[in-house]
Amino acid sequence: MHGDMAMLLLADSRLPAGGHAHSGGAEEAVRVGAITGPEDLARFLRGRLATAGVVTAALAAAACEVGSNPQPGRWQRLDAEADARISSPAQREASRTQGRLLVRTTRRIWPSESLETLAQAVPDGAHHPVALGAAAAAAGCEPRQAALAAAYTSVTAPATAAVRLLGLDPVLVHRLLADLAPALNDAAHEACVIQADDWSDLPAHAAPALDLLAEQHLRTEVRLFVS
Repeated sequence: MHGDMAMLLLADSRLPAGGHAHSGGAEEAVRVGAITGPEDLARFLRGRLATAGVVTAALAAAACEVGSNPQPGRWQRLDAEADARISSPAQREASRTQGRLLVRTTRRIWPSESLETLAQAVPDGAHHPVALGAAAAAAGCEPRQAALAAAYTSVTAPATAAVRLLGLDPVLVHRLLADLAPALNDAAHEACVIQADDWSDLPAHAAPALDLLAEQHLRTEVRLFVS
């Protein structure tokens, strides 16, 4: 029960860790006309969950496992695996920014060896899913709970952004998220298949469209979201 409550706190957009400032590619997708309404948003969310969502869930689950026996070398290796799975420089920077803020916040909420060793091992900021998994371990979560929180936040950020950008009905958008519940559970299950330090076998699903959107967004002069 303790882990369930911590998972809810970590997945809550009100957690003061800067997640509300990122759209997960939705802002640029709206700008170029790839998302114009609920149907487009539903396709975007499913595609994001099946690619970036699964990857971040797996990294968060692995980081939660490392958090039970934190060592600087293990954190550095896992963070390198995360870096290798993010092709876009803009997305890498956004991921590290979110990770750095998340570690800063959760070190105050759940002081732990897990978060302290991560902050020391990756002083410039660990990637967001690694930071999320470390925070989950510090809060008493299991790897599957860390994976579920990561998968969930991978779709809630763009969904919330789309409401703000397009003025969509928030109830309808939450219906889209509710429809994703089975896929979210599947993503969390897939993320926990690898339970060893051979992280080269972690999912590495590519999402070239998200990479291109991230790079285009970085060059856009007027932006509501950081990424």
